[in-house]
Amino acid sequence: MPSAGVPLTPSASLLSTPELTRLASLFLARGVDKIRLTGGEPLLRRDLPELLSALTSLSPSPRVSLTTNGLVLSRMLPALRAAGLSGVNISLDTLHAAKFERIARRKGHARVLAAIQTAAEAGLDAVKVNVVVMKGVNDDELPAFAALTEHMRVDVRFIEYMPFDGNRWSADKLVPYADMLDSVARAYGRLERASDSPNDTSKHYRVPGFLGRVGFITSMSDHFCGTCNRIRVTADGNLKVCLFGREEVSLRDAMREGMADDDLSELIDRALMRKHWMLGGNKDMHVLAKQPNRSMIRIGG
Repeated sequence: MPSAGVPLTPSASLLSTPELTRLASLFLARGVDKIRLTGGEPLLRRDLPELLSALTSLSPSPRVSLTTNGLVLSRMLPALRAAGLSGVNISLDTLHAAKFERIARRKGHARVLAAIQTAAEAGLDAVKVNVVVMKGVNDDELPAFAALTEHMRVDVRFIEYMPFDGNRWSADKLVPYADMLDSVARAYGRLERASDSPNDTSKHYRVPGFLGRVGFITSMSDHFCGTCNRIRVTADGNLKVCLFGREEVSLRDAMREGMADDDLSELIDRALMRKHWMLGGNKDMHVLAKQPNRSMIRIGG
């Protein structure tokens, strides 16, 4: 989190629940079968249980998960489960409370750890812990994070540090996948390679005998663009066909100007056809780092 925080988007600029469900219906009709609510922080949305219920009631019914900082997840999880939530991604970059406060610029580390435990016991289809690894910040914690998978059926996913507006990325802070894998293997010995689904963004491993898995999201050192089938709609209604792409198309404005569903679908198709074949059209991470883009906080994890 930047020291000055981030500017809040006015409520009128955010997609309403009817607008979100309308877009979801269009994407479901085109073959999408999983929706993940991200942020900012989705648990701040007052009508989140109602939104979840509306999404899971669509036909064909999608799997709906969310990405959260976990601070209020334990309290809200029963209502979210009742509304049809199938999985959660919980963002946590350190196991040390003081370091957490420096990174997140808020208290609540113990609540996030408790939320991971609560989610793991709640019978969700998937519980994932997202760890952005930064050299000199938390790269010494990988074995401790992997230990979370010993008795909990969770996926701890180590994410290569990626460049976005305001996150002060530099190549010196990047810990490549091979180094992260080596760090965990040095602590636990040889890891078992686990199976990946065809479009997974994570390379999965398991410490022999552990319930959960560790994974590595290798966007920088070993990109997976060729199998990526993700698209994003930001909270303010812009379609981003690539996380690293500058191009955005306002679906919110199109809807509010009265565009019919067929024309809206065509607008989406045209945006998809313009998608670059890798990394938003960049081959060099240093060029990518200089390219204007939203901050990850404003894109959604």
